[in-house]
Amino acid sequence: MKKKKSISYAKWGYIFIAPFFIVYAVCSLVPLFSTFYNSFFENYRDGLTQVGPNFVGFDNYITLFTPDKSGSIQILDYAANTMIMWIMGAVPQIVVALILALIFTGTRLKIKGQRFFKTVIYMPNLIMASAFSMLMFTLFSNVGPINQIIMESGLSETAIDFFGQTWTMRGLVAFVNFLMWFGNTTILLMAGIMGIDQSLFEAAAIDGATSRQVFFKVTLPLLMPILVYVIITALIGGLQMFDVPQILTGGNGQPNRTTMTLVMYLNNYISTSKNFGMGGAISVILFIITGALSFVVYRSLVKSDGGKKKKKRG
Repeated sequence: MKKKKSISYAKWGYIFIAPFFIVYAVCSLVPLFSTFYNSFFENYRDGLTQVGPNFVGFDNYITLFTPDKSGSIQILDYAANTMIMWIMGAVPQIVVALILALIFTGTRLKIKGQRFFKTVIYMPNLIMASAFSMLMFTLFSNVGPINQIIMESGLSETAIDFFGQTWTMRGLVAFVNFLMWFGNTTILLMAGIMGIDQSLFEAAAIDGATSRQVFFKVTLPLLMPILVYVIITALIGGLQMFDVPQILTGGNGQPNRTTMTLVMYLNNYISTSKNFGMGGAISVILFIITGALSFVVYRSLVKSDGGKKKKKRG
């Protein structure tokens, strides 16, 4: 008798996931290696003249880390600007999102109309960054409604130049990023909390644990995987900050380039002189910074289970 052919489910599994890897390789890996390759070449446009591509080795990287006339290294200054504005927006974003997630998932509060509030909280994430930036530009301009309210209330006799001061400008950029992303973070943290076994909270309540003890001993440790994901993705997005400061400052990073980010610096090379060599070098440095900081955040927030097991065995 003929044996029936068995179906290879593994084969079909590879077939179904193959499109993802093909698209990822074509749209991500190839450009990544191409960027790294181009970073070792001199390749830019000077007027109507195309210079290169000429192999220059590490000259592009050396140029980026060479101090200018004032003695400062621009790429390090812009990296610091990016991190400062990200921290100013990300810390309140995660704190507020965590508080809201605890409120909406709390069984004791039983808030009515949760779906409505969840929708309202998430809506800013659907608005384009350019629209948000233009709104802030209109509100905080010298003749905008915020300055009108301040002068009419007697808090200041003259209009406050929000866009001419370093920390007010950085604060506006951070505030826009906070408004755009705290709703998305809230939804993710809510999903994480709702995924925790409710019997653990019931057991803690029976044992007489306070709300603070439940949060730090039950909720936070079990929520840590989602929290780590949220922080790392927020970090990656923050290092790629571009649209909000680009629109608010007109691409100049005013005042005195204190709001210039790494991606804005990269865009200046790509859009003006078509300098793909320097652009590639900046991209590689940005990739290294992102990977290093993500690794540090991950290692600082996640405790190794292997280390715990070794200690127990010892």
